[in-house]
Amino acid sequence: MKKDIDIPKVEDVYIAVVNEYNDIYKTQDWNAYIINDKEVDLDMVLIVTSGYSENKTTSVFRKKLDKLPKKSYAKIELMQEELFAINNTFKVSFFEGSKMFDKTYLFRKNTINLKALQPVPLMAVKGILVK
Repeated sequence: MKKDIDIPKVEDVYIAVVNEYNDIYKTQDWNAYIINDKEVDLDMVLIVTSGYSENKTTSVFRKKLDKLPKKSYAKIELMQEELFAINNTFKVSFFEGSKMFDKTYLFRKNTINLKALQPVPLMAVKGILVK
């Protein structure tokens, strides 16, 4: 029965954590973004984030986007630097046409740092990217 279930592979949708300047508070902040590098819009995007380690667990954060247009991105959340010492997961579900897609993105502990910055698609900034 399991072999009959078609689970489509998620491609060209990424999660990035970007270090950027906050004009309002005059601080450097780390923000998580979802990036749609596809040629189609994504509908009903659901994002569930949480962090964990051997002895710590964060609360669960949920975000819903009705639509994420093609070749665009949207901010998910501000991330405090204390979270970088634990694993951070982003569970993303969305509809592309009539098909539902689902993928879990994992930022392993201590991988979010200024030394690991790389170019982020569509955003013209550097950040930590999980594909």
